Amino acid sequence: MPPPAPGEAAEESGPVGPSPEEEAALLAEEQAGEPAPALPGGSKPAALGTESGPPLPPLDELVARIPAPTRELLDELFRARFLTVRRIPVSALKH
Repeated sequence: MPPPAPGEAAEESGPVGPSPEEEAALLAEEQAGEPAPALPGGSKPAALGTESGPPLPPLDELVARIPAPTRELLDELFRARFLTVRRIPVSALKH
């Protein structure tokens, strides 16, 4: 859905989902016990904890494949940094 044009009011409805008919059909299929659609290519999902293919390389080797600037950016974006320590009053905590 494109954004409203300038001067046009935006719709204030909730998120768009399936119609009541589509939802009823889906629920009926689930209750009938019909199997879920097959994966493309007819393959089955691998069970967790099973080997499927060659062994994975060591983590250090995989990390070395990531370019240095990308690793630095990932560290900057996702690593927690402690900037300051403050005492918080007990009243500020949820009980």
